[in-house]
Amino acid sequence: MKTTSLHDIHEELGARMVEFGGWHMPVQYGPILEEGKTVRSAAGLFDLGHMGRFHVRGPEAVRLVDRVSSNHVAKVKPGGIRYSLLLNEEGYPLDDFLFYVEEDGVYLVVNASNTERDLEWIRSHTGDLDAELVDETEATGMIALQGPASADVLAKVTDLDLDKLGYYRFAFGTVCGMAGTRVSRTGYTGEDGFEIYFPTEEAPRVWNELSEAGAPLGLKPIGLGARDILRLEAGMALYGHELDLETDPLAAGVDFAISLTEAKGDFIGRAALEARKGRQTERLVGIVTDGKRAPRQGYTLFAGDQEVGRVVSGGVSPTLGKNIGSAYVRLGHDGEGTELSMDIRGKRQATTVCELPFYSRTRKKKSS
Repeated sequence: MKTTSLHDIHEELGARMVEFGGWHMPVQYGPILEEGKTVRSAAGLFDLGHMGRFHVRGPEAVRLVDRVSSNHVAKVKPGGIRYSLLLNEEGYPLDDFLFYVEEDGVYLVVNASNTERDLEWIRSHTGDLDAELVDETEATGMIALQGPASADVLAKVTDLDLDKLGYYRFAFGTVCGMAGTRVSRTGYTGEDGFEIYFPTEEAPRVWNELSEAGAPLGLKPIGLGARDILRLEAGMALYGHELDLETDPLAAGVDFAISLTEAKGDFIGRAALEARKGRQTERLVGIVTDGKRAPRQGYTLFAGDQEVGRVVSGGVSPTLGKNIGSAYVRLGHDGEGTELSMDIRGKRQATTVCELPFYSRTRKKKSS
């Protein structure tokens, strides 16, 4: 099992470690609900060293990424970041990822469990393009800083003007004494936040300096368990749950990551997507339940005796204080407020359909 360069620190902090995507990662340091509340009210520090990081360089780097990306890479100006999908020829997701457009290349961040497959897939479609794909996963570390106090924490250790760094933008500056450090303003929690990239061997020092800088502001280490429920609250997809090789992305609420414009041109999976467009029979929705059991992936949803959907993610929301989930529900049963029942090993529990996301920092928590 692989480990990040922060593994020893996680164990020293008493984290509960689990296997995730082939890596030994911290699922929690304390109660998951409390960790979630910390991120919503102050700030949290996440080790993301397990995620795949690729660099595409060369005169035709943008053309290569546009060939395999569902979103339009050439349209994005340098310094911009976009969410996209890596599709197979049938238009089903091999992965979802972020691409960073640079002056002389494109930087990709992919899911840990799909890193090797993604690398092989993109390389196999390079063809005669003058572009090179380099796997930088082992050479670099990645830490996320998330929460309303995240900018105040980061400002203590960087010379970047964070007020000028917009959402889904990135820049290079000095962080913890390291010049030329990549800093992006994105995140997977629904809060304001940043990702910091640096040489692998610097990870312990960066983690400790950020921890020290953030302690007076309530910063705490946060595990993958809280990260998962926070992203669900924010309505963000997780590969292997909302997205997989059997899921139609046109039903998954990620239309913003799919560019079917003429200017985008052809990309792998485009023809299949266009052939299916408008033919979806289900869509991704949120569900809430006042019952004792939280929705879990694989639970079946019913309207009376009719099976109408399946749960793909679920848990206890630290922000709403109730059980929430995401589910694919058959059209006609997917309207907000629709009452369904969830089958839990032969027993039924009432659930209610709602729109995603459950939480937005600009709208705060929903009342449903």
